[in-house]
Amino acid sequence: MSVRVAVVTGSNDGIGLAIVRALCSQFEGDVYLTARNVGRGQKAVESLISEGLKPKFLQLDINDLNSITAAAAFFKESYGGVDVLVNNAAIAFKVNDTVPFDVQAEVTLRTNFFSTRDMLTHFMPLIRAGGRVVNVSSFAALYTLRQCSPALQQRFRSTDITEDELVGLMQQFVDETKTNKHQQAGWPQTAYGVSKIGLTTLSMILARRLSKERPNDGILLNSCCPGWVRTNMAGPKAPKSPEEGADTPVYLALLPPGATEPHGKFISARKVREW
Repeated sequence: MSVRVAVVTGSNDGIGLAIVRALCSQFEGDVYLTARNVGRGQKAVESLISEGLKPKFLQLDINDLNSITAAAAFFKESYGGVDVLVNNAAIAFKVNDTVPFDVQAEVTLRTNFFSTRDMLTHFMPLIRAGGRVVNVSSFAALYTLRQCSPALQQRFRSTDITEDELVGLMQQFVDETKTNKHQQAGWPQTAYGVSKIGLTTLSMILARRLSKERPNDGILLNSCCPGWVRTNMAGPKAPKSPEEGADTPVYLALLPPGATEPHGKFISARKVREW
């Protein structure tokens, strides 16, 4: 019987760290805390070990394709696959940031959509039967979706949108911010929100593909909103602690064996939300 393994991206602080902490005490198997920065990642691991937990550490920068492929090769070789993948790594610019909007769009979508997609592209073949994949999205996705033009809303909600079409739309947004034509084209003025629309829609596309290509494997893939959480990203005024923010991602990561739903859904507070 091979050892089960869970992997959490961007987990040296905030919600990611809280997810690792919860999985260390509830998941039967090895739990990997991953971070771009080795020093910060190892420090986070040491803090959990001091609490009596036993996380493992792997350096992983999702913006570096070589880092993703090396990590995928490591888990394939060491474990033969992955049982739980939580894509938590993300970035957000502050509201009053002076970085030009087109630069914010490019940087935000690179991490939150394109690099997370790279993770999924390389890790989905490793997900074992009964596996769980959780993409940490945001309520900003839903809020932003409603601000898009009716034509864009229709595509993001459609059940026949392909991964290629979605990638094209995300790239179109980035390109149109460079000439400041994005709002004319039906996009709202939020790079973070658009990036999370992309991630949530991608989750639905990949879940449909799993149901078609691996119908008997019982893999469940969902996106979720952790809520407004006190982190470096969301600021000190948020009402939820990181532990509270981790609740729904951990619930989805630990859906019991044999569960058939939720799958391909957007979840917050453990409930399926209308997309």
